Amino acid sequence: MKEESIAVDRMHGSIYILLKRFVEGTYDYSTWIKLLEAAGIDHAPYKIDEMYPTQEIYAIVTAASTMTGIPAYDLTEKFGEYLVPDLLLMYNKFINPEWTTYNMLLNTESTFHGAVKQQDGRTSPPILQIKKVGEKQLLVDYYSKRRMAGVAVGIIKGIANYYQESDTVKVTRLTHESEEQVQIKVDFLN
Repeated sequence: MKEESIAVDRMHGSIYILLKRFVEGTYDYSTWIKLLEAAGIDHAPYKIDEMYPTQEIYAIVTAASTMTGIPAYDLTEKFGEYLVPDLLLMYNKFINPEWTTYNMLLNTESTFHGAVKQQDGRTSPPILQIKKVGEKQLLVDYYSKRRMAGVAVGIIKGIANYYQESDTVKVTRLTHESEEQVQIKVDFLN
């Protein structure tokens, strides 16, 4: 009888390293160690060029939620906001200096996710379909089997903050956060 290997979804090590920095910056190093212990993770430190089971990020976020009393969705949204400066630094060469939050969102899938996949073919960022609803609204359809829409919402809010537009950009999740397909409405109030 042949053994069949079950494909395990994996995420790029850079996400885990950024999660570690987020935890250490929000709390401290010992909190990161406690989260790893609570999540049952005892392997060597995460490396930026490796891939790790996505289940580990769920375990860490669940442990953080239990430890802090903050809902897991809220933690992933805050993490998404935290990611933005590093993501924009890494992909700066793809950013038009005249862009605003509106333009950045319109170009995310084609420009940034394309660059991510080109740099490392092992990655599988979520699929974003962004539809213009006039000049003052975008609808973002987020597709991912990982069901991490909180990160996407946080990244949108982080982009608005980066462009100093957070008081004129309203981000509303229209569907339940735990779905594979989540629709996010982004209104531009200026």
